[in-house]
Amino acid sequence: MFLGTEFCGHCGAKSVKAEIFTDENVGKCPRCNIDLHAVKINATQIRECTRCGGFWSGIEKFEDLCASKEQQSAVLSFIGKRIEEVRPSPVSYVPCPDCRELMNRSNFAKTSGVIIDLCKKHGVWFDAEELPKIIDFINSGGMARAREKERVAIEEERKALRDEQRRQNVQDQRSGINNSWETDVESPLTKFVNLFFG
Repeated sequence: MFLGTEFCGHCGAKSVKAEIFTDENVGKCPRCNIDLHAVKINATQIRECTRCGGFWSGIEKFEDLCASKEQQSAVLSFIGKRIEEVRPSPVSYVPCPDCRELMNRSNFAKTSGVIIDLCKKHGVWFDAEELPKIIDFINSGGMARAREKERVAIEEERKALRDEQRRQNVQDQRSGINNSWETDVESPLTKFVNLFFG
């Protein structure tokens, strides 16, 4: 692409504007323990490790990225072929670049098969190969499938609870148990308590 052009003259892809900016609170890479570099890719701000190729994103920034195909495309263009050169990271718990607490490992959207490292307070760590896989998962309709699977699971759970409640009601009726503590008829126990303590 020529400097200053907005789109590639060959393929028509929108040009990706990536710039490193200064940020005193970049933190350390959870894998390599070196300073991360703050990078702005079009509208997306992330932090990158130049050694292992991993990325750190704040929670809100990651939600914005998940919602914007334009930002996803820009990030994928920025990452490019670099991930082919990086070997997969070993499976281990890693510290948050911001607070240094160990992060939780979680399957993104419960069905993607991509295990991310998550600090609930600060953000998400992606090993080099994970962010492109997540973007591919989103673009292939994975989020819609995950939401539908969750909706079905919730509906099945509600049905199971209703069935259990019905079963319990039938069992209570058969055994003569009344779920109400207040009745019009005084029970023998109530008469006994009132007689001696009332």
